[in-house]
Amino acid sequence: MELFASHCVFPTPDICKTAQYYHEMLGFRRVDYLDANEKHICLYRDGVEFILIQANTQKVFSNHELYGYGGDAYVIVKDQQALQDEYEAKGAKIIQRLHKTDYHNQELVIEDIDGRWIYFGIKE
Repeated sequence: MELFASHCVFPTPDICKTAQYYHEMLGFRRVDYLDANEKHICLYRDGVEFILIQANTQKVFSNHELYGYGGDAYVIVKDQQALQDEYEAKGAKIIQRLHKTDYHNQELVIEDIDGRWIYFGIKE
């Protein structure tokens, strides 16, 4: 048996608005499945996939709000400086600029349109 991939599933109050943000601000390609029984939108960038589903609330509660720390997704990235430069140029909300953590990862943290914290990091 082999486990080889994982995808984050994000509930969102406005599935199309969130998908547009990920496409325009974060550089993800979107594929809509809005006619499916369980409508959703898949977002792709390189080997990463996020899946958006329509929430039945108007507010998303992120891990850092609910538990005091932690992200909602962690993406392994090789050239974090280039990603930080790209996101800064586009006006993405950067929570933590590229830094070395006390657990020896280089990380960049952004906040998406729904308040989720997305970590982009790699172990040194």
